[in-house]
Amino acid sequence: LQKILILLQVTLSVVVGKTLMILFPNAMKRYILKMGEKSRMNQNPKFSYENWGPTFFSFKYLQFVLKVKWKRLEDEAYEGHPAPNTPVVTLGREVCHLLDFMKDNRPLILNFGSCT
Repeated sequence: LQKILILLQVTLSVVVGKTLMILFPNAMKRYILKMGEKSRMNQNPKFSYENWGPTFFSFKYLQFVLKVKWKRLEDEAYEGHPAPNTPVVTLGREVCHLLDFMKDNRPLILNFGSCT
């Protein structure tokens, strides 16, 4: 049921966005550029609006957003329920799952940090 609701929500937003891009291209360009500022997409001078702007509200955009939102459904954690078995990437670039690191009945401790 959640996937169907997400499908309807994302499809509606893509249809409305695409319609607005056709009817008001300059206003939508300003809106998309404003969104690009928030995500810092437009800080790279070699990556212009013409490279990424027209992809908004396309069928590939719809597929990507659905994939991300549906994947996030699997990653939700609830108190008293089993932990999600999310994919992780090791320092050796090997993809495995979080619960692969569980050993016997020992607790699994996750340490988040940054190496810069």
